[in-house]
Amino acid sequence: MTRPSEARLALIAGIGCYAIWGFIPLVFQAMAGVGADAWEIMAHRMVWSVLLAAALVMALGQWDQVAAALRDRRTLGWLVVSTLLIAVNWTVYVMAVNGGRTLDASLGYYLNPLLNMAAGAWLFRERLSRTGLVAIGLAAAGVALQAVALGHLPWVSLLLGFSFCAYGIIRKKIRVDAGPGLFVECLILAVPGLAWLLWLAAQGTGHFGDSAPATLWLLAAGPATVIPMALFAWAARRMPYSSMGFLQFLAPTIVFVIGTLQGEPLGVLRLVSFAFIWAGAVVFAIGALTRTRGEAPEAAVAPEPGLTDDPAEDRART
Repeated sequence: MTRPSEARLALIAGIGCYAIWGFIPLVFQAMAGVGADAWEIMAHRMVWSVLLAAALVMALGQWDQVAAALRDRRTLGWLVVSTLLIAVNWTVYVMAVNGGRTLDASLGYYLNPLLNMAAGAWLFRERLSRTGLVAIGLAAAGVALQAVALGHLPWVSLLLGFSFCAYGIIRKKIRVDAGPGLFVECLILAVPGLAWLLWLAAQGTGHFGDSAPATLWLLAAGPATVIPMALFAWAARRMPYSSMGFLQFLAPTIVFVIGTLQGEPLGVLRLVSFAFIWAGAVVFAIGALTRTRGEAPEAAVAPEPGLTDDPAEDRART
């Protein structure tokens, strides 16, 4: 069981990461404004993230955990898989928000909490209530209506939702702390990222160094990537998976407002599809709030001796 003080910190970290993710389309659009395309932005995310992640590991004195993760073939293998998933998620997201499809990105992250809830019930044996089933049903109806409105499945939304859900599952199960795990992921990504930036420099088509604004915005790719990822990874290991999904509604709401204010088309049928998604979110939120109140007295009890900081392992041991 997570200690009450640690639970509060996990809540703050969760809110922080989703608030940053909500406003991050504005950062990527600013990078596009100085001339960088999605691939150049991704390369800068890969390169500058590894430096910031290394600083985080150094500050926490966790180099021994990095070495242990690199020596353990099973852990390293799973980190390679999580790296591929987050690379897909990052690339699709940047392409979406810089390609006039911010509302598609918003839908993907509205779906993600409901996917998390289903994954929590399936993989972590978290009980799925009636409200949870209703929420998932409403979300499924929303996706169906979105497909009708678009004339095809909302592939961008589905890819974003499923890739990040799968990433979260793997990071929750891997026995490595947030900082070291994130550093290894960034280290893997830094290799192709650096290669692409060197190629752009050789071709004279890169934008880093063109001007002070261009340089500063591209440098911002590091903290904009690492800070919310570190907060997410730390919080995810200390909160029920379904509770993380509850917090995640903050990010797509901000993204939806950004897309709407920027004038992206939102027809009647598409708006109805979002209404189903929002209804699912409300039902989910009510269920999560009821469940949290019911578990409040239990959360105040001191943890039993020998429990770890990993809720998944603690449930397996009790």
